[in-house]
This record gives sequence, C-alpha cells and structure tokens, in this order.
Amino acid sequence: MIPKPLLPIGEKAVLEIQIERLHAFGITDVFLATNYRSEYIESFIGDGSRYGVKLHVSRETEPLGTAGPLTLLRDQLTEPFIVMNGDILSLTNFNELDECAQSTGAVLTVAIKREVMPFAFGNIFFKDDLVTGIEEKPDVVMHILAGIYLMTPRIFEFIPTGRYYGMDTLIKDLLHRGEPIAKYDLHEYWLDIGRTGDYEKAQQVYDSHFKNKIPNE
Repeated sequence: MIPKPLLPIGEKAVLEIQIERLHAFGITDVFLATNYRSEYIESFIGDGSRYGVKLHVSRETEPLGTAGPLTLLRDQLTEPFIVMNGDILSLTNFNELDECAQSTGAVLTVAIKREVMPFAFGNIFFKDDLVTGIEEKPDVVMHILAGIYLMTPRIFEFIPTGRYYGMDTLIKDLLHRGEPIAKYDLHEYWLDIGRTGDYEKAQQVYDSHFKNKIPNE
C-alpha cells in the first residue's frame, strides 16, 4: 500500500506538492517524520535537492503520534517552525501564518478552516406539544483544525519524550496550563485527502489549484 503522502495527484505526489509550496515561500530545510514504510518514502523523495530544499528524515522506532515525533528533532528545531500533516493540500500563505504567530507571541499557532456541511435532516422547533417552526436541512458551520501549525522551540517544554502524544492532547494540555494558543484563519484553498472521495476531488482540482501555482498568484 502506498503511504498517503506519496499518493499521486496529477503528475506529482502529495508530498512533492507540499515541499514545493514550502520552498516557494523561502523554506529551505524540511524535516520529514516517518514511520510506516519509511525506506519507501526516503527513496522516493531523496535528499530534497531536486525540490530546492535540504530534506532531513527522522525515523520513529515506534509510533509517537502526531506531536511526539517532534521530540526527536529537539536539538535541530531551534527557531520557530511549521508542522504540517502529510495528507493535506493547501495554498496556505506561510508568510502570513508566520506574521500572525509573531504578532501574538504564542508558543503554538493553529491554522483553522471554516467548513460548511449540509445537514441531512430538517430541524424542528417546538414548545411543549406544539410545533413552532421548521428549518429544512440547515447547514452546519464548523471551524476545524487544518493540520498546519507554527510552533516556537518552547513547545518542547510541553511535549513528553518517548511516548505516543497527539496534537489534540498537546492543545488540551496547553489550554489546561493557561498557555495562549493563537489561531490563523485559513482562507486559501485547503483539502484533506484522507478519504477516498476527497482524494478523487484532489485529482480534479490539481490543474486549477496546484499545477504551476506560485505564492500570491
């Protein structure tokens, strides 16, 4: 089975599109946390030179979750850094994300995306035994985590070493400790390809959203 970051979108893999987007914003060092089929991913991507970046591969010997692998890079991530899931496609303006993070000084900035989802049923309103109104299949509006984060090195004070630790747990722990978390509203195109239908959609929108796309285009 092909790891999700290497699924082909158009003539490129998801991970290639991500790396090229990062490079377009002046990012030259990319750290890739791998576990499942690590050798396959490394042989496919190489050292990063063909994308204009230096690729550093960090292998997990056991699953560490979505935040735990960062502890393996503690000594290398000495400046603010971006963390991104390997199964998303986005036209995020990373310069604006960085400016937002710097303006707040928060240890963690999370990118969020407004999602409008149609509800399958009508909503009924009533008082006692009498119906007072109906709303036919209302839209459900939510703000979701987009899988893109900007962190400062101080984040390592909060992530335990050597055990499974997810990003959701990190956020909850920071809130519990009273640490401010900043949010960045992501208005650009964004797609999670974790589901079959979304992967098919990514194939359809590749030419219009990602092929030869440059920042601020």
